[in-house]
Amino acid sequence: MSRNADPGALQWVESGGGPLIAVPETVLPFWAGADSEEFATDYDRACEVDGYAGLLPVGDSAALVLGDEPAATAYLPGEGVFVRWSAAHSERELLAHVPAALGTAVWEPEVRWQVPGPVVLFDAARPGGAVDRAAHLRVPLAPGPYAVAAAYAQPGPETWLGLVRLRPLAP
Repeated sequence: MSRNADPGALQWVESGGGPLIAVPETVLPFWAGADSEEFATDYDRACEVDGYAGLLPVGDSAALVLGDEPAATAYLPGEGVFVRWSAAHSERELLAHVPAALGTAVWEPEVRWQVPGPVVLFDAARPGGAVDRAAHLRVPLAPGPYAVAAAYAQPGPETWLGLVRLRPLAP
């Protein structure tokens, strides 16, 4: 499911209960989701990712799995971060706490992600070839290497959020 919390606000993507995945557009057809005749599906592989974020091979590239919990997720291009809504009374409240969360978060170790261009964020259970018929978010990343780090923060007494930061690296 995809939603806009307020008119003109961010687009949020949700899953049916499993992880979200950001797959490069160039390899979307290679992501089978839960639709596979194999014993272990791509969705199963995504569910096995430990921590808040991890990489999985897809075609000749890699996809970024947003793990831990199935939180509604949006991308903040100015900060280069996926923000994951765990608890907040409103989108406005959640977004107001992002700067503090970015400054105080305890980040997991970075991983290097080579991105061939734009990626599409969607429910990992969906096949990549069907994302146009499901809730998704296109993130226009420039091709190149990125350092990916994830954290979980509680910047306010009733505000919890996950962060997955994408930091461009020199090629």
